[in-house]
Amino acid sequence: MSLSMAHIISIVATLALIMGLGVWSGRRVKNADDFNNGGKSAGTLLVAGTIAGTLVGGSSTIGTAELAYIFGFSAWWFTLGSCIGCLLLAAVYAIPVRRSECATIQEIISREYGKTAGLVTSILTSLGIVLNIVAQILAANALLGSMFGFSPVVCSVVSVVIMACYVLFGGIRGSGILGWVKMGLIYMAAVWCGVLALVLAGGFGGLRDALPATYFYPFARGFGKDFGAGLNVMLGVVSTQTYIQAVLMGRTNREAVRGCLVAAAMTPPVGLFSIFVGMYMRINFPSVAAAEAFPTFILDQLPAIPAGVAMAALLIAVVGTGSGMALGFGAIISNDIYKRFIDRNADKRRMLWVSRVIIMASLVFSAVFTLGSLGSAILTWGFLSMGLRAVVLLAPMTTALFLPGRIPARAAVAASCLGIAAMLAAAIIDLPFDALFVGMLAAALVLAVGLVMGGRRADA
Repeated sequence: MSLSMAHIISIVATLALIMGLGVWSGRRVKNADDFNNGGKSAGTLLVAGTIAGTLVGGSSTIGTAELAYIFGFSAWWFTLGSCIGCLLLAAVYAIPVRRSECATIQEIISREYGKTAGLVTSILTSLGIVLNIVAQILAANALLGSMFGFSPVVCSVVSVVIMACYVLFGGIRGSGILGWVKMGLIYMAAVWCGVLALVLAGGFGGLRDALPATYFYPFARGFGKDFGAGLNVMLGVVSTQTYIQAVLMGRTNREAVRGCLVAAAMTPPVGLFSIFVGMYMRINFPSVAAAEAFPTFILDQLPAIPAGVAMAALLIAVVGTGSGMALGFGAIISNDIYKRFIDRNADKRRMLWVSRVIIMASLVFSAVFTLGSLGSAILTWGFLSMGLRAVVLLAPMTTALFLPGRIPARAAVAASCLGIAAMLAAAIIDLPFDALFVGMLAAALVLAVGLVMGGRRADA
Protein backbone atom coordinates (compact mmCIF):
# COMPACT_ATOMS: atom_id res chain seq x y z
CA MET A 1 0.00 0.00 0.00
CA SER A 2 1.18 3.52 -0.77
CA LEU A 3 0.96 5.76 2.30
CA SER A 4 1.57 9.50 2.39
CA MET A 5 3.08 11.30 5.36
CA ALA A 6 -0.44 12.43 6.37
CA HIS A 7 -1.56 8.77 6.41
CA ILE A 8 1.38 7.75 8.58
CA ILE A 9 0.99 10.63 11.05
CA SER A 10 -2.73 9.96 11.56
CA ILE A 11 -2.15 6.21 11.95
CA VAL A 12 0.63 6.67 14.51
CA ALA A 13 -1.33 9.35 16.43
CA THR A 14 -4.41 7.13 16.67
CA LEU A 15 -2.38 4.13 17.85
CA ALA A 16 -0.52 6.31 20.38
CA LEU A 17 -3.88 7.51 21.77
CA ILE A 18 -5.08 3.93 22.26
CA MET A 19 -1.83 2.82 23.87
CA GLY A 20 -1.78 5.86 26.16
CA LEU A 21 -5.37 5.25 27.28
CA GLY A 22 -4.50 1.62 27.97
CA VAL A 23 -1.64 2.59 30.28
CA TRP A 24 -3.75 5.34 31.92
CA SER A 25 -6.64 2.91 32.60
CA GLY A 26 -4.37 0.89 34.90
CA ARG A 27 -4.13 3.62 37.54
CA ARG A 28 -7.06 2.14 39.55
CA VAL A 29 -5.91 -1.48 39.34
CA LYS A 30 -4.51 -2.50 42.73
CA ASN A 31 -5.15 -6.25 42.86
CA ALA A 32 -6.38 -9.26 40.90
CA ASP A 33 -10.07 -8.49 41.55
CA ASP A 34 -9.69 -5.04 40.00
CA PHE A 35 -7.83 -6.55 37.04
CA ASN A 36 -10.08 -9.54 36.31
CA ASN A 37 -13.57 -8.30 37.15
CA GLY A 38 -13.19 -4.56 37.72
CA GLY A 39 -14.15 -4.94 41.35
CA LYS A 40 -17.69 -5.79 40.14
CA SER A 41 -18.48 -2.09 39.92
CA ALA A 42 -19.05 -1.54 36.20
CA GLY A 43 -22.15 0.00 34.69
CA THR A 44 -23.99 -0.97 31.52
CA LEU A 45 -21.73 0.92 29.13
CA LEU A 46 -18.50 -0.52 30.52
CA VAL A 47 -19.88 -4.07 30.31
CA ALA A 48 -21.01 -3.44 26.74
CA GLY A 49 -17.69 -1.86 25.78
CA THR A 50 -15.77 -4.85 27.08
CA ILE A 51 -17.90 -7.35 25.15
CA ALA A 52 -18.16 -5.41 21.89
CA GLY A 53 -14.57 -4.20 22.07
CA THR A 54 -13.33 -7.80 22.04
CA LEU A 55 -16.04 -9.30 19.86
CA VAL A 56 -15.88 -6.82 16.98
CA GLY A 57 -12.44 -7.41 15.49
CA GLY A 58 -10.76 -8.24 12.22
CA SER A 59 -13.36 -10.89 11.35
CA SER A 60 -16.19 -8.36 11.69
CA THR A 61 -14.51 -5.83 9.39
CA ILE A 62 -11.68 -7.00 7.14
CA GLY A 63 -12.85 -10.63 7.20
CA THR A 64 -16.48 -9.75 6.52
CA ALA A 65 -15.55 -7.49 3.59
CA GLU A 66 -13.32 -10.27 2.26
CA LEU A 67 -16.08 -12.88 2.41
CA ALA A 68 -18.62 -10.44 0.94
CA TYR A 69 -16.21 -9.82 -1.95
CA ILE A 70 -16.41 -13.54 -2.74
CA PHE A 71 -19.92 -14.58 -1.64
CA GLY A 72 -21.94 -11.50 -0.74
CA PHE A 73 -24.47 -11.35 2.10
CA SER A 74 -23.59 -14.73 3.55
CA ALA A 75 -20.65 -12.85 5.09
CA TRP A 76 -23.08 -11.31 7.60
CA TRP A 77 -23.29 -14.50 9.66
CA PHE A 78 -20.27 -13.66 11.80
CA THR A 79 -21.74 -10.45 13.23
CA LEU A 80 -25.27 -11.88 13.29
CA GLY A 81 -23.96 -14.80 15.29
CA SER A 82 -22.21 -12.35 17.62
CA CYS A 83 -25.50 -10.51 18.16
CA ILE A 84 -27.49 -13.68 18.89
CA GLY A 85 -24.72 -14.90 21.21
CA CYS A 86 -24.93 -11.70 23.26
CA LEU A 87 -28.72 -12.05 23.44
CA LEU A 88 -28.34 -15.66 24.61
CA LEU A 89 -25.81 -14.55 27.21
CA ALA A 90 -28.23 -11.89 28.48
CA ALA A 91 -31.37 -14.05 28.49
CA VAL A 92 -30.05 -17.39 29.76
CA TYR A 93 -26.55 -17.31 31.23
CA ALA A 94 -25.71 -13.90 32.71
CA ILE A 95 -27.63 -14.10 35.99
CA PRO A 96 -26.91 -17.81 36.76
CA VAL A 97 -23.19 -17.21 36.12
CA ARG A 98 -23.20 -14.22 38.47
CA ARG A 99 -25.07 -16.20 41.13
CA SER A 100 -22.45 -18.94 40.98
CA GLU A 101 -19.90 -16.41 42.35
CA CYS A 102 -17.20 -18.14 40.28
CA ALA A 103 -14.47 -16.15 38.54
CA THR A 104 -14.12 -18.41 35.48
CA ILE A 105 -16.12 -20.91 33.46
CA GLN A 106 -13.70 -23.62 34.53
CA GLU A 107 -14.37 -22.80 38.18
CA ILE A 108 -18.09 -23.34 37.54
CA ILE A 109 -17.30 -26.72 36.00
CA SER A 110 -14.77 -27.81 38.64
CA ARG A 111 -17.08 -26.83 41.51
CA GLU A 112 -19.70 -29.19 40.12
CA TYR A 113 -17.56 -31.96 38.59
CA GLY A 114 -14.26 -31.79 40.45
CA LYS A 115 -10.67 -30.70 39.85
CA THR A 116 -10.04 -33.10 36.99
CA ALA A 117 -12.89 -31.67 34.95
CA GLY A 118 -11.70 -28.13 35.66
CA LEU A 119 -8.12 -28.93 34.70
CA VAL A 120 -9.05 -30.75 31.47
CA THR A 121 -11.35 -27.97 30.28
CA SER A 122 -8.76 -25.32 31.24
CA ILE A 123 -6.10 -26.99 29.09
CA LEU A 124 -8.36 -27.64 26.11
CA THR A 125 -9.86 -24.17 26.16
CA SER A 126 -6.48 -22.49 26.58
CA LEU A 127 -5.28 -24.13 23.38
CA GLY A 128 -8.25 -22.69 21.52
CA ILE A 129 -7.68 -19.22 22.95
CA VAL A 130 -4.00 -19.26 21.99
CA LEU A 131 -4.96 -20.23 18.43
CA ASN A 132 -7.24 -17.19 18.32
CA ILE A 133 -4.45 -14.92 19.60
CA VAL A 134 -2.11 -16.33 16.94
CA ALA A 135 -4.71 -15.65 14.24
CA GLN A 136 -5.16 -12.04 15.41
CA ILE A 137 -1.40 -11.42 15.47
CA LEU A 138 -1.11 -12.88 11.98
CA ALA A 139 -3.82 -10.51 10.77
CA ALA A 140 -2.18 -7.55 12.54
CA ASN A 141 1.19 -8.49 11.06
CA ALA A 142 -0.29 -8.64 7.56
CA LEU A 143 -1.85 -5.20 7.98
CA LEU A 144 1.32 -3.66 9.45
CA GLY A 145 3.47 -5.24 6.77
CA SER A 146 1.26 -3.98 3.97
CA MET A 147 1.08 -0.47 5.43
CA PHE A 148 4.69 0.09 6.47
CA GLY A 149 6.67 -2.67 4.80
CA PHE A 150 7.97 -3.97 8.14
CA SER A 151 9.61 -7.39 8.36
CA PRO A 152 7.61 -10.19 10.05
CA VAL A 153 9.73 -9.91 13.21
CA VAL A 154 9.19 -6.15 13.52
CA CYS A 155 5.47 -6.57 12.82
CA SER A 156 5.20 -9.18 15.58
CA VAL A 157 7.00 -6.94 18.08
CA VAL A 158 4.80 -3.95 17.26
CA SER A 159 1.65 -6.10 17.45
CA VAL A 160 2.57 -7.45 20.89
CA VAL A 161 3.45 -3.99 22.25
CA ILE A 162 0.10 -2.55 21.12
CA MET A 163 -1.83 -5.53 22.51
CA ALA A 164 0.04 -5.33 25.81
CA CYS A 165 -0.78 -1.64 26.20
CA TYR A 166 -4.41 -2.39 25.33
CA VAL A 167 -5.01 -4.84 28.16
CA LEU A 168 -1.93 -5.45 30.34
CA PHE A 169 -2.27 -2.40 32.58
CA GLY A 170 -6.01 -1.81 32.96
CA GLY A 171 -7.27 -5.40 32.75
CA ILE A 172 -11.01 -5.86 32.23
CA ARG A 173 -11.83 -2.21 33.07
CA GLY A 174 -9.20 -0.95 30.65
CA SER A 175 -10.58 -3.31 28.04
CA GLY A 176 -14.04 -1.79 28.54
CA ILE A 177 -12.84 1.82 28.29
CA LEU A 178 -10.75 1.11 25.21
CA GLY A 179 -13.58 -1.00 23.82
CA TRP A 180 -15.72 2.12 23.47
CA VAL A 181 -12.89 4.08 21.88
CA LYS A 182 -12.27 1.18 19.51
CA MET A 183 -15.97 0.85 18.64
CA GLY A 184 -16.20 4.59 17.96
CA LEU A 185 -13.29 4.37 15.51
CA ILE A 186 -14.63 1.20 13.88
CA TYR A 187 -18.10 2.68 13.49
CA MET A 188 -16.59 5.77 11.93
CA ALA A 189 -14.64 3.66 9.45
CA ALA A 190 -17.39 1.11 8.71
CA VAL A 191 -20.31 3.57 8.39
CA TRP A 192 -18.37 6.12 6.35
CA CYS A 193 -16.95 3.49 4.00
CA GLY A 194 -20.18 1.50 3.78
CA VAL A 195 -22.35 4.51 2.95
CA LEU A 196 -19.78 5.80 0.47
CA ALA A 197 -19.63 2.38 -1.20
CA LEU A 198 -23.41 2.37 -1.55
CA VAL A 199 -23.42 5.87 -3.05
CA LEU A 200 -20.63 5.07 -5.50
CA ALA A 201 -22.39 1.85 -6.53
CA GLY A 202 -25.64 3.69 -7.27
CA GLY A 203 -27.45 2.53 -4.16
CA PHE A 204 -28.57 -0.96 -3.20
CA GLY A 205 -30.20 -1.28 -6.60
CA GLY A 206 -26.85 -0.66 -8.25
CA LEU A 207 -25.33 -3.53 -6.27
CA ARG A 208 -28.20 -5.84 -7.26
CA ASP A 209 -27.86 -4.95 -10.93
CA ALA A 210 -24.11 -5.54 -11.03
CA LEU A 211 -23.79 -8.73 -8.98
CA PRO A 212 -25.22 -12.27 -9.37
CA ALA A 213 -28.37 -13.07 -7.40
CA THR A 214 -26.41 -15.48 -5.20
CA TYR A 215 -24.62 -12.49 -3.63
CA PHE A 216 -27.90 -11.56 -1.91
CA TYR A 217 -28.68 -15.06 -0.64
CA PRO A 218 -27.77 -15.57 3.05
CA PHE A 219 -26.68 -19.19 2.50
CA ALA A 220 -24.51 -18.79 -0.62
CA ARG A 221 -21.96 -21.30 0.68
CA GLY A 222 -24.69 -23.76 1.68
CA PHE A 223 -26.97 -23.76 4.72
CA GLY A 224 -24.72 -26.09 6.69
CA LYS A 225 -21.66 -23.89 6.17
CA ASP A 226 -23.18 -20.46 6.66
CA PHE A 227 -25.61 -21.22 9.47
CA GLY A 228 -22.89 -23.32 11.08
CA ALA A 229 -20.53 -20.33 10.98
CA GLY A 230 -23.12 -18.20 12.76
CA LEU A 231 -23.75 -20.96 15.29
CA ASN A 232 -20.00 -21.20 15.95
CA VAL A 233 -19.88 -17.56 16.93
CA MET A 234 -23.18 -17.59 18.83
CA LEU A 235 -22.18 -20.48 21.09
CA GLY A 236 -18.59 -19.29 21.26
CA VAL A 237 -19.68 -15.98 22.80
CA VAL A 238 -21.41 -17.80 25.65
CA SER A 239 -18.39 -20.08 26.13
CA THR A 240 -15.60 -17.48 26.11
CA GLN A 241 -14.01 -16.39 29.38
CA THR A 242 -13.60 -12.73 28.33
CA TYR A 243 -17.36 -12.26 27.87
CA ILE A 244 -18.10 -14.07 31.11
CA GLN A 245 -15.66 -11.70 32.86
CA ALA A 246 -17.54 -8.77 31.36
CA VAL A 247 -20.81 -10.11 32.79
CA LEU A 248 -19.18 -10.57 36.20
CA MET A 249 -17.86 -6.99 36.27
CA GLY A 250 -21.39 -5.50 36.28
CA ARG A 251 -22.32 -3.92 39.60
CA THR A 252 -25.81 -5.48 39.44
CA ASN A 253 -27.57 -8.19 37.45
CA ARG A 254 -29.53 -5.50 35.66
CA GLU A 255 -26.38 -3.67 34.54
CA ALA A 256 -24.79 -6.92 33.35
CA VAL A 257 -27.82 -7.95 31.28
CA ARG A 258 -28.21 -4.49 29.80
CA GLY A 259 -24.55 -4.48 28.86
CA CYS A 260 -25.03 -7.70 26.89
CA LEU A 261 -28.07 -6.23 25.12
CA VAL A 262 -26.22 -3.04 24.16
CA ALA A 263 -23.32 -5.12 22.81
CA ALA A 264 -25.80 -7.23 20.81
CA ALA A 265 -27.20 -4.12 19.14
CA MET A 266 -23.73 -2.80 18.27
CA THR A 267 -22.41 -5.75 16.25
CA PRO A 268 -24.63 -6.31 13.15
CA PRO A 269 -24.29 -2.79 11.63
CA VAL A 270 -20.48 -3.14 11.46
CA GLY A 271 -20.85 -6.33 9.44
CA LEU A 272 -23.52 -4.85 7.15
CA PHE A 273 -21.48 -1.79 6.18
CA SER A 274 -18.39 -3.96 5.69
CA ILE A 275 -20.43 -6.12 3.30
CA PHE A 276 -21.26 -3.08 1.17
CA VAL A 277 -17.55 -2.29 0.90
CA GLY A 278 -16.69 -5.84 -0.15
CA MET A 279 -19.46 -5.94 -2.77
CA TYR A 280 -18.47 -2.55 -4.22
CA MET A 281 -14.85 -3.68 -4.49
CA ARG A 282 -15.94 -6.87 -6.25
CA ILE A 283 -17.72 -4.80 -8.90
CA ASN A 284 -15.07 -2.16 -9.44
CA PHE A 285 -11.78 -3.88 -8.46
CA PRO A 286 -12.27 -7.55 -9.40
CA SER A 287 -8.52 -8.20 -9.50
CA VAL A 288 -7.66 -7.01 -5.98
CA ALA A 289 -6.96 -9.65 -3.32
CA ALA A 290 -10.20 -10.26 -1.38
CA ALA A 291 -8.46 -9.82 1.98
CA GLU A 292 -7.30 -6.34 0.91
CA ALA A 293 -10.75 -5.12 -0.15
CA PHE A 294 -11.46 -2.99 2.93
CA PRO A 295 -8.01 -1.35 3.35
CA THR A 296 -7.75 -0.75 -0.41
CA PHE A 297 -11.13 0.99 -0.42
CA ILE A 298 -10.05 3.22 2.47
CA LEU A 299 -6.84 4.35 0.78
CA ASP A 300 -8.52 4.77 -2.59
CA GLN A 301 -11.65 6.66 -1.52
CA LEU A 302 -11.02 8.55 1.75
CA PRO A 303 -8.98 11.74 2.31
CA ALA A 304 -5.53 11.12 3.80
CA ILE A 305 -6.13 11.93 7.48
CA PRO A 306 -9.51 10.13 7.84
CA ALA A 307 -8.02 7.25 5.85
CA GLY A 308 -5.12 7.02 8.30
CA VAL A 309 -7.50 6.99 11.27
CA ALA A 310 -9.64 4.34 9.55
CA MET A 311 -6.60 2.18 8.82
CA ALA A 312 -5.57 2.47 12.46
CA ALA A 313 -9.15 1.50 13.42
CA LEU A 314 -8.83 -1.72 11.39
CA LEU A 315 -5.57 -2.52 13.14
CA ILE A 316 -7.10 -1.74 16.55
CA ALA A 317 -10.05 -4.01 15.66
CA VAL A 318 -7.63 -6.90 15.30
CA VAL A 319 -5.50 -5.90 18.29
CA GLY A 320 -8.48 -5.48 20.61
CA THR A 321 -9.77 -8.97 19.91
CA GLY A 322 -6.35 -10.53 20.46
CA SER A 323 -5.92 -8.58 23.69
CA GLY A 324 -9.32 -9.63 24.97
CA MET A 325 -8.52 -13.27 24.30
CA ALA A 326 -5.21 -12.88 26.16
CA LEU A 327 -7.09 -11.39 29.12
CA GLY A 328 -9.37 -14.43 29.29
CA PHE A 329 -6.38 -16.74 28.95
CA GLY A 330 -4.67 -15.00 31.88
CA ALA A 331 -7.74 -15.38 34.07
CA ILE A 332 -8.06 -19.09 33.30
CA ILE A 333 -4.42 -19.98 33.90
CA SER A 334 -3.99 -17.81 37.01
CA ASN A 335 -7.25 -18.82 38.72
CA ASP A 336 -7.74 -22.40 37.59
CA ILE A 337 -4.18 -23.67 37.40
CA TYR A 338 -1.77 -21.39 39.33
CA LYS A 339 -4.08 -20.69 42.28
CA ARG A 340 -5.34 -24.27 42.57
CA PHE A 341 -2.22 -26.28 41.90
CA ILE A 342 0.86 -24.06 42.43
CA ASP A 343 0.25 -21.46 45.15
CA ARG A 344 -3.06 -21.77 46.98
CA ASN A 345 -2.07 -19.03 49.42
CA ALA A 346 -1.28 -16.36 46.81
CA ASP A 347 -2.85 -13.04 47.79
CA LYS A 348 -4.66 -10.69 45.41
CA ARG A 349 -1.60 -8.55 44.68
CA ARG A 350 0.46 -11.59 43.74
CA MET A 351 -2.37 -12.90 41.59
CA LEU A 352 -2.39 -9.55 39.78
CA TRP A 353 1.32 -9.95 39.03
CA VAL A 354 0.78 -13.58 37.91
CA SER A 355 -2.10 -12.61 35.60
CA ARG A 356 -0.02 -9.94 33.91
CA VAL A 357 2.95 -12.25 33.44
CA ILE A 358 0.73 -14.95 31.93
CA ILE A 359 -0.92 -12.48 29.54
CA MET A 360 2.43 -11.15 28.37
CA ALA A 361 3.79 -14.68 27.98
CA SER A 362 0.78 -15.71 25.88
CA LEU A 363 1.25 -12.71 23.58
CA VAL A 364 4.99 -13.32 23.16
CA PHE A 365 4.52 -17.06 22.59
CA SER A 366 1.79 -16.43 20.02
CA ALA A 367 3.92 -13.85 18.21
CA VAL A 368 6.90 -16.22 18.03
CA PHE A 369 4.64 -18.97 16.74
CA THR A 370 3.44 -16.76 13.85
CA LEU A 371 7.04 -16.57 12.57
CA GLY A 372 7.16 -20.29 11.83
CA SER A 373 6.18 -22.11 8.68
CA LEU A 374 2.82 -23.14 10.17
CA GLY A 375 1.44 -19.60 10.05
CA SER A 376 -1.16 -20.15 7.36
CA ALA A 377 -2.37 -23.41 8.93
CA ILE A 378 -2.71 -21.73 12.33
CA LEU A 379 -4.77 -18.94 10.77
CA THR A 380 -7.13 -21.60 9.44
CA TRP A 381 -7.40 -23.18 12.90
CA GLY A 382 -8.02 -19.72 14.30
CA PHE A 383 -11.45 -19.69 12.64
CA LEU A 384 -12.26 -22.92 14.47
CA SER A 385 -11.24 -21.58 17.88
CA MET A 386 -14.62 -20.05 18.68
CA GLY A 387 -16.41 -23.32 18.00
CA LEU A 388 -13.70 -25.25 19.84
CA ARG A 389 -14.36 -23.31 23.04
CA ALA A 390 -18.09 -23.95 22.67
CA VAL A 391 -17.58 -27.71 22.25
CA VAL A 392 -15.31 -27.94 25.28
CA LEU A 393 -17.18 -25.68 27.70
CA LEU A 394 -20.81 -25.03 26.78
CA ALA A 395 -22.36 -28.41 27.58
CA PRO A 396 -20.64 -29.01 30.97
CA MET A 397 -21.10 -25.36 31.98
CA THR A 398 -24.81 -25.53 31.13
CA THR A 399 -25.42 -28.74 33.06
CA ALA A 400 -23.40 -27.44 36.01
CA LEU A 401 -25.57 -24.31 36.17
CA PHE A 402 -28.97 -25.82 35.42
CA LEU A 403 -28.71 -29.54 36.28
CA PRO A 404 -26.56 -29.64 39.41
CA GLY A 405 -26.01 -33.09 40.89
CA ARG A 406 -27.55 -34.84 37.87
CA ILE A 407 -24.50 -35.68 35.73
CA PRO A 408 -21.55 -37.89 36.78
CA ALA A 409 -18.18 -36.11 36.76
CA ARG A 410 -16.68 -38.63 34.36
CA ALA A 411 -19.45 -37.88 31.84
CA ALA A 412 -18.64 -34.17 31.95
CA VAL A 413 -14.95 -34.83 31.29
CA ALA A 414 -15.75 -37.30 28.52
CA ALA A 415 -18.17 -34.82 26.89
CA SER A 416 -15.46 -32.18 26.54
CA CYS A 417 -12.79 -34.61 25.28
CA LEU A 418 -14.99 -36.51 22.83
CA GLY A 419 -16.66 -33.31 21.66
CA ILE A 420 -13.40 -31.66 20.61
CA ALA A 421 -12.10 -34.91 19.10
CA ALA A 422 -15.26 -35.29 17.01
CA MET A 423 -15.14 -31.65 15.89
CA LEU A 424 -11.51 -31.80 14.78
CA ALA A 425 -12.11 -35.11 12.97
CA ALA A 426 -15.10 -33.61 11.14
CA ALA A 427 -13.00 -30.55 10.18
CA ILE A 428 -10.30 -32.79 8.68
CA ILE A 429 -12.86 -34.80 6.71
CA ASP A 430 -14.31 -31.51 5.34
CA LEU A 431 -18.01 -32.31 5.57
CA PRO A 432 -20.61 -30.19 3.71
CA PHE A 433 -21.66 -28.66 7.04
CA ASP A 434 -19.77 -27.06 9.88
CA ALA A 435 -17.73 -29.34 12.14
CA LEU A 436 -19.32 -27.71 15.19
CA PHE A 437 -22.51 -29.70 14.64
CA VAL A 438 -20.61 -32.97 15.03
CA GLY A 439 -18.69 -31.81 18.10
CA MET A 440 -21.75 -30.45 19.92
CA LEU A 441 -23.77 -33.57 19.07
CA ALA A 442 -21.05 -35.82 20.49
CA ALA A 443 -20.82 -33.76 23.70
CA ALA A 444 -24.61 -33.66 24.09
CA LEU A 445 -24.96 -37.43 23.60
CA VAL A 446 -22.33 -38.16 26.25
CA LEU A 447 -24.06 -35.86 28.74
CA ALA A 448 -27.46 -37.37 27.88
CA VAL A 449 -26.08 -40.81 28.73
CA GLY A 450 -24.66 -39.37 31.95
CA LEU A 451 -28.05 -37.86 32.82
CA VAL A 452 -29.71 -41.29 32.38
CA MET A 453 -27.01 -42.90 34.54
CA GLY A 454 -27.47 -40.28 37.23
CA GLY A 455 -24.69 -38.65 39.18
CA ARG A 456 -23.58 -36.84 42.24
CA ARG A 457 -21.37 -33.84 42.87
CA ALA A 458 -17.68 -34.65 42.60
CA ASP A 459 -15.35 -33.72 45.41
CA ALA A 460 -13.88 -30.27 44.82
